[in-house]
Amino acid sequence: SGQMMQNIVLGGSMIALPIFLQIALEYNSLKTGLSIAPLSLSMFAVALIAGRRFTHSKTSRIIKYGFILTSLGLLALLPVIPRAESGWLLVVPLLIVGSGLGLLVSQLNNYTLAPIEEERVSEAAGVNSAAGSFGLSFGLAMAGGILLAALSFSFTNLTDKNSVIPASQKHQISSELETDAEVVSNSQLQAQISDQPQQVQNEVLAINKTATHRALQVALLVPILAALAGTFNAFRMERLPEIKPSASAEAAALGG
Repeated sequence: SGQMMQNIVLGGSMIALPIFLQIALEYNSLKTGLSIAPLSLSMFAVALIAGRRFTHSKTSRIIKYGFILTSLGLLALLPVIPRAESGWLLVVPLLIVGSGLGLLVSQLNNYTLAPIEEERVSEAAGVNSAAGSFGLSFGLAMAGGILLAALSFSFTNLTDKNSVIPASQKHQISSELETDAEVVSNSQLQAQISDQPQQVQNEVLAINKTATHRALQVALLVPILAALAGTFNAFRMERLPEIKPSASAEAAALGG
């Protein structure tokens, strides 16, 4: 459902981006929160505006535009990530993603519950809420797991292919890092390999930076694929006849 896809996008983004900011840019919790604030603030603002202004517009069309905006914003993040030396470079893509999600938040509940018979609206709202919660959990788990797995794989692969790092030191570095998989920022990594020659340290730190960028790009495939699936489904939805929700459906949607 659209509700599930929307929450996979939200969950995937909200786990992958903070991990990236804390690893690659070494931001603390406050800076991380401020960096992803454009997404949540724009989502909230657009949801309020769309809920009030687009009451006479075709719901499925607004949902379509929401998924398209979300997809474009997430795709725009991919080329920005390797160049992001600060959270400021993420602002515009995150505003686009947040605006798309805001359109979805303002419309999806009403659209999903509109065709439901009045006496079954509460039951349908519960199912809809459960699907949304599952989507959020799935997005968080999948994007977070894929990011860490991609980071580990990319780091190991790049290290093995590196011609500057001697084979014996590659093994030593791998052994040291296996004992603490959570230590992945460059500052923490440098402390782990401080006994290595400076040239080797520089190579390992450069590898870790590249691996981190690649890992976020791979992890973002989770919300990107969900947004694209939502877009595809929205085009199908737009061809269906518009159904106005009943008063009880609107109340249940607001409650969910």
